[in-house]
Amino acid sequence: MNQNSPRSNNFLERTPFIDGAARVQPSGELIRSMHVSQERYGDALVLTLVGRVDNSTTDGLKAVLDAFVASCRAGGDRVVLDFSEVDYISSVGLRVLMLAGKQVREQGGSIVVAALQPVVREIFEISRFNLVFRCFGSVREALAKVSPAALAAYDSARGA
Repeated sequence: MNQNSPRSNNFLERTPFIDGAARVQPSGELIRSMHVSQERYGDALVLTLVGRVDNSTTDGLKAVLDAFVASCRAGGDRVVLDFSEVDYISSVGLRVLMLAGKQVREQGGSIVVAALQPVVREIFEISRFNLVFRCFGSVREALAKVSPAALAAYDSARGA
């Protein structure tokens, strides 16, 4: 991919919370493209995943989720995983999500998934992960269910 292409520039201009070992070769080609950014809306944290969740990126995802899972307990943060920019998830990625979800439930917290792309939605349905996690069509819909205060902050930030 050319560094001057819109896709490359859009990806590189984002401010990721973590970078799943992504790096750009001198040619501008992106290797292992996955990163996570965060946005807080009241008592909810939206983690937006970008790229592929596979063997080469799950260590980074696990590190991010581990950092937030500790605060995701009854009366604490609610976490919304925004999958709107995830184009693939492997069984290893599903395992990372399953372990994070299990820990959050044990702590009495809330972690949900939003905006699954068609291929990822199909993977969730085939693996029955849509029964393990509450899945919503959009981040806004997820926030409406997990925290009315977070939804109000989200709408305010978006000018709605």
